[in-house]
Amino acid sequence: MKVTVSHLSEMKFEAKTEKSSFIIDAPQISPLEYFLSGIISCSATDMVMIPKNQGKTVSNLVISGDAIRNEDFPKKFNTLHLDYNFNSDADDIVAARWVMASLETYCSTINTIRDSVAVSYSITHNGKKIKENEKIISGGGLKIDMGKIESCPS
Repeated sequence: MKVTVSHLSEMKFEAKTEKSSFIIDAPQISPLEYFLSGIISCSATDMVMIPKNQGKTVSNLVISGDAIRNEDFPKKFNTLHLDYNFNSDADDIVAARWVMASLETYCSTINTIRDSVAVSYSITHNGKKIKENEKIISGGGLKIDMGKIESCPS
């Protein structure tokens, strides 16, 4: 993957990818807002494609992200909470599995940050809250406490 960003004027830039291009209008939208939008869009595409591959459909999909950043520089993300709200023709267990598959396996952007950012999520499926403030399995940020780990006997 290759992206080239060129300065146009003032705080406007053009990003060219191998497939297309778009304008970055900072500070109207900050680079971190673009970054968070990319993270959410990555998972949103999974939330359409995974069900489709299973012969199911998702409608009214809305994913909101709320990131908390360092107060001092570098002002990186410390925590990220994603709120999934959608309808589908699947049961709640399958719907939750789609979200977890996106977060744990398929979404490259989340998998890029999850070692340094504590990621959590909530799911509202068909109007019913089915998960609230769940943590992704491997998204503990830098403060992961694995506890005492027993080794297998030799």
